[in-house]
Amino acid sequence: MQTSELPDLAHTDSRPMQWLVTATAMAAVVAAAGMLQPDAATASASTPHRTATQHGTAPAAAPDPARATFPLDCGTVGSTVAQQIAGDLDGDDRPETVAVVHCAAGSGTPPSGVYVLTQGSGAAPRVVATLVDPAQMMSIDHLTVRDGIISATLLGYSSPETPRCCPDQQEKVTWQWRNGAFVRAVRSEANSA
Repeated sequence: MQTSELPDLAHTDSRPMQWLVTATAMAAVVAAAGMLQPDAATASASTPHRTATQHGTAPAAAPDPARATFPLDCGTVGSTVAQQIAGDLDGDDRPETVAVVHCAAGSGTPPSGVYVLTQGSGAAPRVVATLVDPAQMMSIDHLTVRDGIISATLLGYSSPETPRCCPDQQEKVTWQWRNGAFVRAVRSEANSA
């Protein structure tokens, strides 16, 4: 081991009292930081709520579309959930489910509806928004949910004479929860497929 050419400095020798003072100061900083955290009663919608993970409870399950009743008249054939995606759409730390539903037709391309489901405590999931009504005669492609934004490509028909197997128009749209409603925006102009 080499010896230093520099003289011994008094502040480089640690003593038990210095460690005790440092530990006390660090404990005070940690305690003060804990007191400055927002509580659940005053947290705003933009403040992430982490009560489920902080208290050790499991996060809420997304609503199951198989248990929901959709505003879709399919007569005796019933309906089919073609796609479902869960995500927190309104920032309340509880997942909603976006479901694409159409009548269970044996062939062809039946029009689809896009619905948002929520889950009350113990109750069956309920439809809280219809984003695409089957009466619009649209099919849905490329449905995604990311960062609270729902994206989809809507496929439609330019005229009643266009075969129902072959949509000839498409529109890329998004929906986002704002001020108590889902706001629709077009991602690009409608064009021919």
